[in-house]
Amino acid sequence: MFDYDAEMRFYRPLFRAACGVRAGDRVLDVGCGGGQTTRDAAADAAEVLGVDVSERMLEQARRQPLPNVTYLLADAATYDFESFDLIISRFGVMFFDDLVGAFTNLRRALRPGGRLAALVWQSRSENEWARVIPEAIGGTYRDESAFTLGSEDVTRDLLMSTGFADATLTAVHEPLYYGADVEAAYANVLRLREPQALLAELDATAAERAEAALRAVLAAHDTGDGVLFDSAAWIIAAK
Repeated sequence: MFDYDAEMRFYRPLFRAACGVRAGDRVLDVGCGGGQTTRDAAADAAEVLGVDVSERMLEQARRQPLPNVTYLLADAATYDFESFDLIISRFGVMFFDDLVGAFTNLRRALRPGGRLAALVWQSRSENEWARVIPEAIGGTYRDESAFTLGSEDVTRDLLMSTGFADATLTAVHEPLYYGADVEAAYANVLRLREPQALLAELDATAAERAEAALRAVLAAHDTGDGVLFDSAAWIIAAK
């Protein structure tokens, strides 16, 4: 399994600070995955509910139980939540099929004066990892769902139209960690959906060339302290 928390290690302190969890807060973590952000919030919150559509990821999250944390298998776009003081999401709110409907539902889940803190990717063009790795394989981008909130204007309009106020988007740039060395990074990249799909389109000869090119790109990004790629995100804050 790809270690997503390791990949995002440089964003962890930034996002934790941006969430600003307060003592007594009831927190909803949307797209909680393996539960790292849920557990981080639980260090300060009264209680935290982590929600995800992947039972496999929730099983991983439940391996580190905390008394003030529960997990729920549900679609946050439509689930009828009780009221929360704070909704957080680390790269989890870009994938909704109906963004307007989903954000309207999340806004309804907030108490009056409640807050939203989310981390989302800027556009693909601003994210080295999202350009360079597919280009090395030689395929064509097809799935842009990770970047649906990449435009500051579009995202601000979405928040306003779904009942949020005082929205701010703060640009942040951190490296993504793909592994301790080239071999570890190569194995990790091949666990990701987009590289898998691009390689599956190639014949054996082209796939061999693509894999060699991918290794070369990873080697060029080996810093000695891990294979790192630049990335760019927005920290969204709204009420």
